[in-house]
Amino acid sequence: MDIRYERRNVYKEADEKKTEEIFSYAEGYKKFLDSAKTERDAAEICQKLALERGFTPYKFGEKLKAGDRRYHISHGKTVFLIKAGSEDAAKYGIRIMGAHVDSPRLDLKPHPLYEEKGLAMFKTHYYGGIKKYQWTAMPLALHGVMYKKGGERVDIKVGDDDGDPVFYISDLLPHLSAEQNGLTLSKAIKGESLNALAGTIPEIGAEDEKNAVKANILKLLHDKYGVTEEDFTCSELCLVPAGHARDVGFDRGLISAYAHDDICCAYPEMTALFESVASPHTLVAIFADKEEVGSDGVTGMNSRIILDLLNAVSASIGADPVAARYASLCVSADVTAGYDPNYPDVFDKRNSCFLNGGAAVQKYTGSAGKRSTNDAPAEVMAKIRDILDGENVIWQTGEMGKVDAGGGGTIAKFISYIGIDTVDMGLPVLSMHAPYEIISKADLYEMHLAMKAFCK
Repeated sequence: MDIRYERRNVYKEADEKKTEEIFSYAEGYKKFLDSAKTERDAAEICQKLALERGFTPYKFGEKLKAGDRRYHISHGKTVFLIKAGSEDAAKYGIRIMGAHVDSPRLDLKPHPLYEEKGLAMFKTHYYGGIKKYQWTAMPLALHGVMYKKGGERVDIKVGDDDGDPVFYISDLLPHLSAEQNGLTLSKAIKGESLNALAGTIPEIGAEDEKNAVKANILKLLHDKYGVTEEDFTCSELCLVPAGHARDVGFDRGLISAYAHDDICCAYPEMTALFESVASPHTLVAIFADKEEVGSDGVTGMNSRIILDLLNAVSASIGADPVAARYASLCVSADVTAGYDPNYPDVFDKRNSCFLNGGAAVQKYTGSAGKRSTNDAPAEVMAKIRDILDGENVIWQTGEMGKVDAGGGGTIAKFISYIGIDTVDMGLPVLSMHAPYEIISKADLYEMHLAMKAFCK
């Protein structure tokens, strides 16, 4: 028996068959990711896939029996997938997997459209933690919904299909950026200057010549979607990076894409639940909104929706809700920082997670002395280790970075608030919260295997 701990590398242990499975799984993920750039997009495709697999809407108060499959969607954004198990949930609890499907982006303001010197622009308000300079000088797509008077919904997606126009936030040319170059990264680009180009052609015969380009954009929107300028006040429109997921490197072992954080965890928990067969545990997979801004709001995990749904599901399968909740176990499926050799000073390499090292289990997140974190008890960590090792899942553990370098949080603390043992598990990511992030295909597949083991 070797009493030393040795880190594992997925590819050093994978045979040809497993390597093929890793790459095949990644193709399905990339296809899903390209269609799930916002929480509304993700909820829509998740519902579609669930319906294809026999899931039906969950009705609060209905009775469930082993094998029943249900889904519930809150406000078109937060999704719950439910599979009723055969075990007594009051004794064995519910197995919960919780990822989030919102990502940092630029939201259009309530009155976004204006014209300045012949350029029609969209004003934005950034959502989540971003480095503002990363969002300039790149093609952007517009995703979201608008509501007309009377409640008719209009879906808008422009910028991702071949032939679509894109949107663009200009940057200052280096010839005139002497003053800007002397500013810190956080101040070089101001939030109020993240205004996206929306058009330049004036409406012929416009009554207001100073706003002729804006008038033309409004006319184009009305002709195509039937919306008016006032309808922007009843909309949720987001600017996200245009384009598709791409392989990285000669060996194609990595994926570059927008929204890895946290679709790379949501997708494995979804596929694991879909593939689970006759699990004795009642399973609940969560795809949550609002994590990037603190999990507040009616669709965030800081609302009562998680508690109410778990209570209702417990009652549906004949279990006492309180007993079931305190017997439950949750994986908060979220990403962590992967060790980046370009920036070694912010990492403790002895306690970091590495690409190709497998699923990343984190006892705690938080910052400044473990503030704002769920710190999983040793007993919970031991239980997760036994689950993963029992199925020979390759996994690793570590922290996000050095103690005083910064930090971050997940939905784990909100699940633990209601008395459920919770631990964080996800993938290491490079360039987290950038418009294009990097993950390993091997880690993605091990996360899928980890979630399958958790369901089993």
